[in-house]
Amino acid sequence: MNTSLLAPEYRRVIGAEEIARLPIRRYEGEIWVVSDTEELERALADIRQERVVGFDTETRPAFRKGEDYLPCLVQVATARRVYLLQLRRLDFSRAVTELLADRNLVKAGVALAGDLGQLARLFPLRPESVVDLGRVAKRHGNHQTGLRNLTALFLGTRIPKGARTTNWAAPRLSAAQIGYAATDAWAGRELYLCFERLGLLAHPDEGVERCEPQ
Repeated sequence: MNTSLLAPEYRRVIGAEEIARLPIRRYEGEIWVVSDTEELERALADIRQERVVGFDTETRPAFRKGEDYLPCLVQVATARRVYLLQLRRLDFSRAVTELLADRNLVKAGVALAGDLGQLARLFPLRPESVVDLGRVAKRHGNHQTGLRNLTALFLGTRIPKGARTTNWAAPRLSAAQIGYAATDAWAGRELYLCFERLGLLAHPDEGVERCEPQ
């Protein structure tokens, strides 16, 4: 029996060629690369005003067998701006753990169990109110559950992938990296709001889908 709440007009599959024909959409709002404790406190004050934020991480890519890197960037998207936290630049452990543990703040993104698992290698986590949008989509019959596929299917736009395999551990991020990272977090928030409007979340009153680190 199909118990999905997804209306027939929302497709569950989209091809690469069709995605390539969609209009490119990048986050065009304000982006803060948080560089000191004063900026961090201002960022947290903004984040605490939110009901839901987009959440993502980036890790330096490994191209050789045996290479393994820890996360070096955390992205948080609010309604007003996106914050980029370079984990090697400042001690963000308290801010990130408190953010993830806040039951009143939904953290939305795709494949977040992997992100949380990697962050847990850096500092202890007790995540609450984390929504993995890929899991939500899969429960409603979608087999393509990556961020770019979901953005194409539900938002009708294409997110560029150009900076995905760049060096995220660099002390100074390029403009392309900053835009890419901000767009991923922003898209997570936009997808959550879309899923919420469509009534696809497991607990509409809470808007929370449990997600534990792997």
